[in-house]
Amino acid sequence: MLEIRNLSKTYPDGTRALKDVSFSVESGEFLVIIGLSGSGKSTLLRCINRLIEPTSGTIIYNGQDITAASPAELRRIRRQIGMVFQQFNLVKRSSVLTNVLAGRLGYTGTLRSILGLWPEEDKAQAMRNLELVGIEGKAFSRADSISGGQQQRVGIARALMQNPTLMLADEPVASLDPALADSVMLYFERLNKERGVTVICSLHVLGLARRYGTRIIALKDGAVVYDGDPGGIDDRRFREIYGDEAVDHSLR
Repeated sequence: MLEIRNLSKTYPDGTRALKDVSFSVESGEFLVIIGLSGSGKSTLLRCINRLIEPTSGTIIYNGQDITAASPAELRRIRRQIGMVFQQFNLVKRSSVLTNVLAGRLGYTGTLRSILGLWPEEDKAQAMRNLELVGIEGKAFSRADSISGGQQQRVGIARALMQNPTLMLADEPVASLDPALADSVMLYFERLNKERGVTVICSLHVLGLARRYGTRIIALKDGAVVYDGDPGGIDDRRFREIYGDEAVDHSLR
């Protein structure tokens, strides 16, 4: 489904965020990317859908070269790739329903969306997605009036409006306490197991990665230092990824 070949990213200030990263992802996987802050997790995810332009390397998605795609081709590819962000990225003054409908912008004209002229089927789909994440009762509430955990569920429902085959989640629970983090991760698990959506999710906490991932890739200083089964990260691997002085927070 997805193949990353020799992907590198160097920012204008000289920071090498990714160093010759290569791996492939099969359809239906739940891949978790782990590593310390600054290890390259967010850069990697944002390169996949070209929110960040790679410096070099190739990204192949369902046979299409994302790195060589024209703007029109990239828009079509992005329709298949949902994205959930750490900071939710909601329009706070708008209703929950309007925020979810924004996920259809790739299919609906800009003027129609500004005027709120959404097709009835899009509205019905938005309500189904809100029901899926358990907050259909908040559809007409302002986005800034609901809790952080609920806002992240709005972000998931919005991404589902694209009917994606691949879901990217960039530290989706970093702003949430452990109990809420588990509740949000369960929705990604449902999408993966019940709808067959391939998930690539970056996480700080090794315990969550082990609990939900079918596979883990670890980054350190922009390079892959582990790619394999979640259970394969022993004490030595943990220190290799997080450093000798890191505290094992795998039980969180």
